[in-house]
Amino acid sequence: MRYFLDTEFIEDGKTIDLISIGIVAEDGREYYAVSTEFNPKKASDWVVENVLNPMGIDRNGWITSPDLLSPTQKEHYLAQRTREQIKHEILIFCSPEKHGYPEFWSDFAAYDWVVFCQLFGTMMDLPKRFPMYCNDIRQLWNQKECPELPKQNTGEHHALYDARWNKKAYDFLVANYPVGV
Repeated sequence: MRYFLDTEFIEDGKTIDLISIGIVAEDGREYYAVSTEFNPKKASDWVVENVLNPMGIDRNGWITSPDLLSPTQKEHYLAQRTREQIKHEILIFCSPEKHGYPEFWSDFAAYDWVVFCQLFGTMMDLPKRFPMYCNDIRQLWNQKECPELPKQNTGEHHALYDARWNKKAYDFLVANYPVGV
């Protein structure tokens, strides 16, 4: 089963801290969670402006009470989970026993894969039958010498919307440039 993932995170050149994760399975199932354990005070101005503020979060946490959040912001609020809960839910969502061996894809996958693996501890702690690598849509695009990927019209820097776009980009590449996939 192919899974298309995206994460939003805070990084300082030494650590990568999960903000949110979105995963879309090739069978149409979707998973989205927001970590309760990141520190918004450590976010760069860019992350605050492009990731946290649209979620309804500033450097001090949630901007207002849940009742006053916009519908989109409330979606993020309701998706809050501890890292342990996220790990457990991903194990169920991507269960090799239920859905076959997982194959993961992301766009510019390096940091997404590190923050994903850190949910389980180290890369050596990944669940059995999980690969130790993530396929990169951007590398596939480069190999196929595709002139342009489809545009993402909404939700850029929203982990679930970006994961949906990752699936769309992969499907586009496979349908239009099938050699070698």
